[in-house]
Amino acid sequence: MRDSTTTACVVFEDLLPQRIVARFDQPRGSSDGGVVLLRAADRWLGLTERLSAGLEDARQPGKVIHELGELLAQRLFAIALGHRDANDAARLADDPIHKLLVGRDPLTGQTLASQPTLSRFEHGVGRPALCRMGEALAETVIAGHRRRRHGRAHTVTVDLDVTDDPTHGAQQLSFCHGYYDTWCYLPLLAFVSFDEEPGQYLVAAVLRPGNAPTQRGVIGLLRRLLPRLRQAFPPARPFVRLDSGFASPQLLDWLDEQDVDYVVGMPANRVLQRLAAPLMRQARRRSRRRRQTATHHTSFWYAAQTWPHRRRIVLKAEVVCAPGKKPRDNPRFLVTNLPHLGEWVYRRAYCRRGDIENRIKELDHGLDLGRTSCSRFWANQLRVLLTAAAYVLLQELRRRAAHTSCGRAQVATLRERLLKLGVHVAGSVRSIVLHLPHSYPFLVPWRRIAASFGAAVG
Repeated sequence: MRDSTTTACVVFEDLLPQRIVARFDQPRGSSDGGVVLLRAADRWLGLTERLSAGLEDARQPGKVIHELGELLAQRLFAIALGHRDANDAARLADDPIHKLLVGRDPLTGQTLASQPTLSRFEHGVGRPALCRMGEALAETVIAGHRRRRHGRAHTVTVDLDVTDDPTHGAQQLSFCHGYYDTWCYLPLLAFVSFDEEPGQYLVAAVLRPGNAPTQRGVIGLLRRLLPRLRQAFPPARPFVRLDSGFASPQLLDWLDEQDVDYVVGMPANRVLQRLAAPLMRQARRRSRRRRQTATHHTSFWYAAQTWPHRRRIVLKAEVVCAPGKKPRDNPRFLVTNLPHLGEWVYRRAYCRRGDIENRIKELDHGLDLGRTSCSRFWANQLRVLLTAAAYVLLQELRRRAAHTSCGRAQVATLRERLLKLGVHVAGSVRSIVLHLPHSYPFLVPWRRIAASFGAAVG
């Protein structure tokens, strides 16, 4: 224990006939023994190396103890392991596994950076470096999937969504948002998926002020992502999928110019409701007759006053019936350039975007994406980027654990099952030995993931 000169000891007198004594006196032990898998994922992707390349060190070389790459890796891996605050550094500075993660000798290596050092690091990264790091994150994810799929894909889907990040202090550019009824930031998140694969992979995370319109930054982000995706997957046709909050004449015009497929939710207006009225009447009659939810799909051409030409609108005319409630009209509109039948566009092309809500929940609840408590806006952007990078590594572990008990686990469950392992670290001149529990219940997926990274499994 770094904050005490005595060994912590806990005694249970009456749990068993013999008393139980728990001594926290293992200097070469750690509770994060399984995290070498995360280090292997980082080595395979080259993520921390690429992120570190975007940093500029303005410190005096003779006074540097902790390189910027080490500080970044220390913070990133700590977030992945559930240590969200820099304050945790005081308790983890001598942890042998955390030393190993940043490339130091786990037994004789120098103590890791303290909380003040990490805080200075967070506040010292400026906007240009953050832009380079954001590009490095996207390039790393895209390059990893290009290598995995050998550059072959029929369709590459890009999903964008916004989430609220409540703030509780004097953070820069935090504003009160009427819809969320709180002071907050509004991060913009981008995910990519390939063909019919169920996985949706985080590729970008941009922190935005709390008063930012939903469309702010969307075209700029797509302008950076689409060329990289086209270069990595030349045969693939990009497909952009957005909800109704993103619908704007400028975005639709830009999408038409990019030669991409798209489906964008369309807010209802009087003209659209009038055009939908005949099909809604059919849905109401069918719902009354069958006493259950009724849905019809169709499409038609429509041009708003701010549009330069007509676009195809897909309509879902639905009347929802719920036990004990009156039937409720639920018309939904999409604008798209896909030629398929309206029902296919809505059910197969658009509804699948709903799964990114689960990815956002993982980021919020499993990795605390909203832990943006720094006073400076750009320091909070760094925290968002590091959280996104930690999520990328955990997604890589989950992908490699496919068809095992961890193949569909949430990131918090992955952490508990694969990374949070008690370990005793031993070492010699030739090797470092991690002594893990013999009775470990998730040995099969752990070994499978390790073998996929090239480890020799005996």
